[in-house]
Amino acid sequence: MAKDVVPEEARRRRPTRRGTVLSERLIVETALRMVREHGSAGLSARRLGAALGADPSTLYRYFEGMDGLTLAIGEELIGRALAGWTPTGRWREDLRALGLRIHGAYLAHPQAALLTASRVTGRPREIAADEAILGILRGAGFGDEDAVRIYHAYIDQSLAFAALDAGPLALTAAARESDEERWESTYARLPADTYPNIAATAGLLAARMPHSAYPVALEMLLETAERQLADSGT
Repeated sequence: MAKDVVPEEARRRRPTRRGTVLSERLIVETALRMVREHGSAGLSARRLGAALGADPSTLYRYFEGMDGLTLAIGEELIGRALAGWTPTGRWREDLRALGLRIHGAYLAHPQAALLTASRVTGRPREIAADEAILGILRGAGFGDEDAVRIYHAYIDQSLAFAALDAGPLALTAAARESDEERWESTYARLPADTYPNIAATAGLLAARMPHSAYPVALEMLLETAERQLADSGT
């Protein structure tokens, strides 16, 4: 039977064997470092306990198993995106800024992004982000149905691109460079008589494809939303 998570205020503040006092934040930050260095396969209660100088079973006083820790890691990334962000009242600028911050926070930890981008944590900072996005849209004049539809596209786009763009960053440098070079070593050399469209745009493809398309996709989404708002007469 799984052990119950002990509320923060009820946890004993005894230091670990290394003299460190455990906290949920310390455990999450250590887990983030381990995932960054060893990938998600390298994260386990045993290894995390060793890194903290604590018995692995202690972790279950803070989280509902390793999956609970995974959700806390996702919550931490969302929290980092929100830190320092303040709405200006200009809805399009606010959504652009927040989207780029979410994307950037996940890419700062690509292995963790792959592990958590598809998860729903239900934790306070995730809820705060959702509330803020919906508030921006409703405050701009979108009806509730449109606000939810745009919110859905907006947050899924942010997280999907975060996971997509994290993939290459999680590769070895050699593998990543090999992928990027194929736009010049393969695509740029395709014969024009067989592949006229690729041949005509090969230089542009080589210059653009190694970079994230998220900023462009985000602008397209916001432009469509703004046009819809104007058409509605709001």
